[in-house]
Amino acid sequence: MSTVNQRRWWALLVLAAAQFMVIMDTSIIGVALPEMQRDLGFSQGDLQWVFNAYAIAFGGLLLLGGRLSDLLGARRIFVSGWVVLTAGSVVAAAASTAWVEIAGRAVQGVGGALIAPASMTLLMMLFGHNPREMGKALALYGAAAPAGGTAGVFLGGVFTEWASWPWVFIVYIPIGVATLLATGLLPAVAGRRGSVDVLGAVSVTAGLALAVFAIVRAPEVGWGDAQTVLELVAAAVLLVLFLVIQKSAKAPLMPLGVWRTPGLGVSNVAMTLLGAAWIPMWYFLNLYLQQVLGYGAFASGAALLPMTGLLMIFMTLITARLLGRFGAKPLTVGGLLVLSVGLVWLSAVEPTGTFVIDVLPASLVAATGMSLAYIPAMMSAISGVPQEQAGLASGIVNTTYQVGSALGLAALTALATSQGAGRLGDLPALTDGFSSAFLGAAAVAAAGGVFTALLMRGRGSEAAARAEEPAATSGERVGS
Repeated sequence: MSTVNQRRWWALLVLAAAQFMVIMDTSIIGVALPEMQRDLGFSQGDLQWVFNAYAIAFGGLLLLGGRLSDLLGARRIFVSGWVVLTAGSVVAAAASTAWVEIAGRAVQGVGGALIAPASMTLLMMLFGHNPREMGKALALYGAAAPAGGTAGVFLGGVFTEWASWPWVFIVYIPIGVATLLATGLLPAVAGRRGSVDVLGAVSVTAGLALAVFAIVRAPEVGWGDAQTVLELVAAAVLLVLFLVIQKSAKAPLMPLGVWRTPGLGVSNVAMTLLGAAWIPMWYFLNLYLQQVLGYGAFASGAALLPMTGLLMIFMTLITARLLGRFGAKPLTVGGLLVLSVGLVWLSAVEPTGTFVIDVLPASLVAATGMSLAYIPAMMSAISGVPQEQAGLASGIVNTTYQVGSALGLAALTALATSQGAGRLGDLPALTDGFSSAFLGAAAVAAAGGVFTALLMRGRGSEAAARAEEPAATSGERVGS
């Protein structure tokens, strides 16, 4: 193998490691949440901001990150993203108050929004000229995502149990430095002239953050309270402003014409509802294991390993083959409905429940549903667009998944709190609240399945034809 060829594969390892770490950034904090809550003074309702600060920043700025990658050069943005992510990790690790922790998580989200699109651009530069090598590269890059999710669950438990919760962020500091030192292996991609739609990025991110803030506070101040209504109206105005900007801007983040692509809208709705069901399930399952069943951080992480392991096996070995055989629509519909069944099963949790009876079987069913639906919905979203818009479509579908995750978690946190999940120490009340959240998530997943069954076209044959390349998008934000 030539030196140049070896260098390309070493560069791929750098990109795959970055993908591994960005995904792990979501999963590693799950089991640390109760410890962070006690040390930083989070209320039960506000604890969701540890997740949503990252999701909002990442989802709101992902398209901007892609645009900056085009204009300034992918390697430069990749490096910048890691600098920002590492800085956010320092802030999150050193936080002594809830708001500082939220700020650190938001900064991490900004870093992720720069890294993800730059990574894909660099991957295409390295291997796009050779379809066979591209398939191998995408397989490795895509496998890094579920592997990162699985490792995060385990390491989060280890760090929190035998060190302290700040270590779930400290671990990123030496890794960030090592990644920056290795970026010399990456190709230098020249930028190009153009404008940046900063106002569009600010309006969509601010609108999403304000909507989540209003939904989370509504159970406390009242849904009909003037403050809640004004916040929701302001959020809607900001999101409409984003659409107006996209229509009039010379270089919009999201050219609205892309939505004329058949199936793009349906697939993005499916991804939105998938995120709105899956991330709340993950969040409340962590809390149930520790706050109700009394598991420690390590035991809680170990209890979630079967689910994350199943995700990794399905997404890397099984789903792509099923997609090639059956097409996107049956798998997306079936996956959402199977996820709904698993969530209904989880809603039967008891204050005196056990892992083997109350958690394990239901979580495996839910993970199977997620594994079946995620890649097909992703592939359906990008398969119909022209090649030159594939990156845009990929960015949009990852954005909608993050938006769904943030809004779903906010809404189901409000539901759980109203049903007793805010009463720490009262195990029956906590369980009732968590059960309500699982049922709400089940309804969201079922609605997604019905919507997709009614409106997605055919079997998704174009997505099936590209099923051998699921990793191009599947790895970006599974978010376990």
